[in-house]
Amino acid sequence: MKQKSIILTLAAAALLPGITACHNDKKDGAASGAEAMPVDVAYPLVDSVVLHNTYPAYLSADKSVDLVARVDGYLVSQEYKDGTFVRKGDVLFRIEDGSYRDAVRQAEARLESAKATAAYATSHYEAVERALRSDAVSAMEAEQAKSSMNEAQAAVRNAQAALQQAQTTLSYCTVRAPFDGHVGMSTLTAGSYLAGSGQPVKLATIYDDALISVNFYIADEGYLELLKNRSAELGVDLENIPLSFGDSIPHSYTCNLTYMAPEIDRTTGTMKLQAKTKNTYGELRSGMYATVSLPYGIDREAILVRDASIGTDQRGKYVYVVNDSSKVVYTPVETGELVNDTLRIITSGLTPKDRYVTKALLKVRDGSAVKPNLVK
Repeated sequence: MKQKSIILTLAAAALLPGITACHNDKKDGAASGAEAMPVDVAYPLVDSVVLHNTYPAYLSADKSVDLVARVDGYLVSQEYKDGTFVRKGDVLFRIEDGSYRDAVRQAEARLESAKATAAYATSHYEAVERALRSDAVSAMEAEQAKSSMNEAQAAVRNAQAALQQAQTTLSYCTVRAPFDGHVGMSTLTAGSYLAGSGQPVKLATIYDDALISVNFYIADEGYLELLKNRSAELGVDLENIPLSFGDSIPHSYTCNLTYMAPEIDRTTGTMKLQAKTKNTYGELRSGMYATVSLPYGIDREAILVRDASIGTDQRGKYVYVVNDSSKVVYTPVETGELVNDTLRIITSGLTPKDRYVTKALLKVRDGSAVKPNLVK
């Protein structure tokens, strides 16, 4: 009986490794399934994309003029508030004008006197001419009368010119806006003496910033590239060039290329370009910095991936690609510009047939097994 019990115990012991093995197999299978983490993947988008080069730029008002005093005298008043918008013809400054008004009145009086003298001289000449026809006076007397009349008429013209000059000088005492625009802070205050007749004295600057100039420079090779693509009629649009700013502003802007310098600066190897943009919302100011995205060509088959799917490490840019075995592969890539704020051009390292991980980059590792979920 004891022998039979021993045999049963040995048989059970012989079966135990198999049972344990089966149990471990189930555990391994469960663990293997747990490692296959679901991840979203997508194929790169292939599309025609306009290519841009970016250049730093600065803004300037389309027109700006220094407002100056051109006469001597005390500054009586400033008729605007610093920085405000004014209309063409608005009075901005007044300079004392007493002496200049007196000069106008004196010039008017001299003109009236000259006119009276000219009227008398003309009447006298006409009388002498009639007398000459009846031989009552000599030809010499008639010639003298004619000369006196001509001198008197010339004196009238001189008096008229002097009056016009006096009126012009008087008008300088009232400084008006030459066009619509914003006026900067005045450099002088009321009561200041201005010696503007010798050299104009700056009072302030007015800016016509309804239209803004965008100024930037490109290298000579950039110009040649732009010229080549324009001549090839690749559809490069130079009338709606994207314009961006370091700090976001409420509205977006584009500009139209209006000027290319006729020569390249040999000291810098660059050429100046200028574009125009409408300051529709009054947000842009002369002196602001911006970035111009100048189109230079078109890539008809650009490879695009979601910008958020691109990682960066010490080796550079990379994406995670899922191969046919559903294993993650670390894939270095070279990138181009951002398209439509969300897509990034891949210039090398990826093909349209590669599935790339679109998100959860921190949860996957090179070589890990995943369960790919294809998204569009």
